[in-house]
Amino acid sequence: MQDNIKIVKTDINSKNGQDKCPKCGSTDISLNPNTGKLRCNFCRYEFVEEKVTGLEEDISKLEGKVIGSGSKNINSNNDNVITLKCESCGAEVVIDTSSKTQSRCHWCRNILSINKQVPNGIIPDMVLPFKITKEEAEKQINDFVKKKTFFANKNFKKEFTNKNIIGVYFPYVIIDINSHCNFKGLGEHSTDDTYIERLPINSPTKGYYSADLYEITRDFDLTIEGLTVEANSDKLNNFSKEKTNNIINSIMPFDIENCVKYNSNYLKGFNSQKRDINIYDLKNIVKMQTKDIARFSLNKTLDFYDRGVYWQQEILDIKGEQWKTAYLPVWLYSYQQVKGNKKILHYVAVNARTKEIMGSIPINFPKLLIVSSIIEIIGFFMMLYIDFDYSFIFLSLGIIYFLVMFLRYRNLNARYEYEKESKIKISNLKSIDNYVRHEVDLKDSKMTSANNQDIAGKVLDNQELNKLFEIKTDVDIEKK
Repeated sequence: MQDNIKIVKTDINSKNGQDKCPKCGSTDISLNPNTGKLRCNFCRYEFVEEKVTGLEEDISKLEGKVIGSGSKNINSNNDNVITLKCESCGAEVVIDTSSKTQSRCHWCRNILSINKQVPNGIIPDMVLPFKITKEEAEKQINDFVKKKTFFANKNFKKEFTNKNIIGVYFPYVIIDINSHCNFKGLGEHSTDDTYIERLPINSPTKGYYSADLYEITRDFDLTIEGLTVEANSDKLNNFSKEKTNNIINSIMPFDIENCVKYNSNYLKGFNSQKRDINIYDLKNIVKMQTKDIARFSLNKTLDFYDRGVYWQQEILDIKGEQWKTAYLPVWLYSYQQVKGNKKILHYVAVNARTKEIMGSIPINFPKLLIVSSIIEIIGFFMMLYIDFDYSFIFLSLGIIYFLVMFLRYRNLNARYEYEKESKIKISNLKSIDNYVRHEVDLKDSKMTSANNQDIAGKVLDNQELNKLFEIKTDVDIEKK
């Protein structure tokens, strides 16, 4: 990776003060979620903000590091208070940009906006407007919760109302990568002399497997367009025991190709959360996710190796990278469950562009345990009276049911599968597969050291997160 850094100014022609309707000059402008366009609330004229220019669109030509000006380091010592003079009456209007980017003039009632980037993380390079209306999101969330009411917590069922959902713009960093990759390792292919030895009932089956071993090399160019990572430390922490942040992570990806240049009017009527992470604090996470994407991109070239592939060497050379910040839209319902001295914040989230939905529903554990116990008892009698070689499996029916229901309601394993869903392009692929030897009497049906399905970013835990940046616990959603 080259060391040269290019800063692209993404707020060109943006100005602080009055944003006027191009048709009538009114400053009362807001987003129409039905169309995704800005609408003048006086004459009803609709228009779209222009897209950001100056960024590299052909990712294969990326060299060095390109950074949008809205992605520069956050200056915690910056004075967040900005005073604007109203163009209509001359009054001075004070805006505290740490909590809002718009304010009405107290004399003439015109709206004044902050659109030029300030170094406190509140003005990104781009914004992706809401496209799904609140009514559509309410129906989505209501239908989702209705399907999970049987084991839902009693208080949750009594207090739930989809009228409490809010529209939130969350801050994200969007990264484009131009890289060259070289992977070397070993792959195993099953052969016909594999066989299974059947042993007496209730004894484990013993297998004797055979395979051909190959040395494998994959050399290729890889571009990744729009890798998206949370840019707020509170929401990046997907392992929090107090908040189900993984739910918000799981509703990605967004159609970020439709982002437009930041304009404060897109945020009117919605909530937002500030970016509090510098892009350099995310470089290790991005590198891990990039390598995961590279590893998974090769799996479609490894169908022959049905027992798995063990990559001994994974070289990732990033030739160019482009960093941008954006506000992305989410409809969010939250419910705080109190369990003794513990509080858990459950989320149900809807991607406000694609309608993708995911949620965590608090569970009525006594009810779930009773039903699971009844199933376990039924399983016990099934084991006694059903003639089946593996009847002992019936003893685990209650446990399996409990785990399935727990995961179905809480969705603790829900996540954005960036390794599969990212927009990528492989070019100049060179494949080398050299036969090494034939192996016999292998004890396992799969290659035990295979790592071609491993996901490093998935197991990133709190301790590793703390090494990357200081987790902040006092950052709340800020009302616009």
